[in-house]
Amino acid sequence: MSGPMIFSRCRRPLLAFALCGAAFTPASLHAEEAVRLGTIYLEGGDGGAISGGTGYTVSETATGIKAGVPVTEVPQAVGVVTEQELKDRDPVQIEDALAYVPGVTASVWGVDDRYDQFALRGFDLGTSGIYRDGLLNKAMNFSGFKVDPFMVQRIDVLKGPSSVLYGSNDAAGMVNIITKRPVFAPFTEARLSYGSHDTVEAGLDTGGSNADQTLAWRLTALTREGANAEKNTRDDRDLLALGLTWAPTDRTSVTFLGHIQRDRLAPNSFIPVAGEDYPAEKGELPASFTNAQHPWNRFDTEQASIGWQAEHAFNDALKLRQNFRYARQTTDYRHIYFNGMILPDYTPSDDTMNFAAFSVDETAKTAALDTQLEYRSTLAGGENILTFGIDLSRREVSGRMGWDNSYSVPVSDPSYDFVVTAPGIYQDNTTKVIEKGLYLQDHLRFSNGVTVTGGLRRSWVENTTDNHLSGSTSRQDDTATTGMIGATWDLGNGFVPYASYAESFTVNIGSSFSGEQFRPTEGKQVEVGLRYRPEGSNLQFAAALFDITKTNVLTSDPGNPGFSVQTGEVRHRGVELEARGQVTEQLSVVAGYTYLDARITKSNDGDAGNRTPLAPKHQASIWADYAFAGKAEGLSLGAGLRYVGETWGDTANTRSVDSYVLADMALRYDWEGYSAALGVTNLFDKDYAATCDASVGCIRGEGREVTLTLSKRF
Repeated sequence: MSGPMIFSRCRRPLLAFALCGAAFTPASLHAEEAVRLGTIYLEGGDGGAISGGTGYTVSETATGIKAGVPVTEVPQAVGVVTEQELKDRDPVQIEDALAYVPGVTASVWGVDDRYDQFALRGFDLGTSGIYRDGLLNKAMNFSGFKVDPFMVQRIDVLKGPSSVLYGSNDAAGMVNIITKRPVFAPFTEARLSYGSHDTVEAGLDTGGSNADQTLAWRLTALTREGANAEKNTRDDRDLLALGLTWAPTDRTSVTFLGHIQRDRLAPNSFIPVAGEDYPAEKGELPASFTNAQHPWNRFDTEQASIGWQAEHAFNDALKLRQNFRYARQTTDYRHIYFNGMILPDYTPSDDTMNFAAFSVDETAKTAALDTQLEYRSTLAGGENILTFGIDLSRREVSGRMGWDNSYSVPVSDPSYDFVVTAPGIYQDNTTKVIEKGLYLQDHLRFSNGVTVTGGLRRSWVENTTDNHLSGSTSRQDDTATTGMIGATWDLGNGFVPYASYAESFTVNIGSSFSGEQFRPTEGKQVEVGLRYRPEGSNLQFAAALFDITKTNVLTSDPGNPGFSVQTGEVRHRGVELEARGQVTEQLSVVAGYTYLDARITKSNDGDAGNRTPLAPKHQASIWADYAFAGKAEGLSLGAGLRYVGETWGDTANTRSVDSYVLADMALRYDWEGYSAALGVTNLFDKDYAATCDASVGCIRGEGREVTLTLSKRF
């Protein structure tokens, strides 16, 4: 599409023009004049623990060890999505960016634009395991603080318990999104794209620095208008992110990061299946119904954040770091959704679908502060890095929720042609969660290639809920102590074996029949692995064997129906294999395989011995990108395959979800600073179910999505 044609389709043409029309005029952005060059930070270079990496690999990480060390010295599996991989695959969502990371099952809830949802090592993290720049970015109620990949520099996936460094967190691990930040070199990149469902997007990423190389800035902006595969949906976003770095000396730097974002998105859509949820002889529901949502549905949010990352080295041995972010989101959510094959009075039915109207109007606020003191010394003949940290987070969500299940739709004549009125309010709460933590982590590196890492944390968590309908207040206080110990050994020939033990905890709100407060669920993992990096290459190989056990899991109280006890247990054991990097000067590859034995080992619900829902036994993927040479120089072709094995949709294992294979493709041509790219996910438009539930049907996986992008770099 030409520029005028694109802008004519926009509901916000002035913003699109401001982002891209001006950006394609380089003279207006940078004057060509000679300046004195100081230290130059190259964007995308593998120059540090939060850099974009080199190609498809990185050498360092600050996610598993906050002081920042080589990846090979972290005694747990770490997956990384590099800046180059993000560029080549150009994912629309964070969950799409994680699709080729071993151990991660992306988009486990199918077509659902509200959040970035994924499972890690078989555990459904949803949005409870997402961090940004080392600070929590977790959802509160229905406020998800969704991050756009266009403002992302790289993504780290720390697998296994991480509570020592990050507090309350699932035993599966966490995802740490690294935000784009200023660099001390001028650059500008502008882009226009057009894709499936008449989706139009314009973006701008630009930055520079002063002549003294002490002050750098960056502006990242994006606007998008579109929809997803279902009728009556929107996929609109306006994003503006700003960064400012002040580095007056080699020992001091402060980076301020802020953003504002406005989304108009769509919720998910469970639909009943003939032969499963209602008699097969009644026939499948028509595509016009299954591929649509009620016009009443919407998921509109506005969010903003501001914070800083500061660092000061007192000398070569002692360093102080502080990270802070405050974020706020308002959510206006309306959803008419399938509520089962029942009548409004809950009488089962073979031919009537019940739909419930659900509404949410809430405001969420989060503030997170992490202060670290790092001391480097010599200990027992080795280089020692001791990190002492204090972190504090405060999260608050306040809002009202409504619900009304009075809507019935016949299977024989399904239609969304009915009026929905605002449902009655059934909940009006303000919930506050305050978490404090003290942690200590020590990393000791010996000259023989051995490193030993140990950590200990004490956490205090306070949950308070004010019920504005009843006028009551409930409060729960929890404490937890977690630890980890691990070691790596660089054998000097590229091979680095490692082993570790790590712990985690998550809070359970409520009490037993006797009134005893629920204790936190505890997670423990034993992991052994082997990394290999051939000398002189940009290739990395990794293998990991892990055994995760969760105890204090809630399960039914057999003597008191409606209450729970904490005798449940879940165990996930598996193997992960990964290869990534540059095979030749022209060919880059990311490949992975995961075997997972995920079981409910103890339960009073009759499901002991069953497989955990959403956890495939086998999963594999490969992505390859080939850059042509000679007369075709500038042309690159990427292609990928993703296999996700059969899963279960419920703990009772009564509803299985078939395995599926998806193909992706990317074609790019670069010339004279310009780039034209064609990206396709689910290339063959595979029709599949992402998950199914025993009572509310299935939710479809994403169909084929095509995007054509033209960009210019100055």
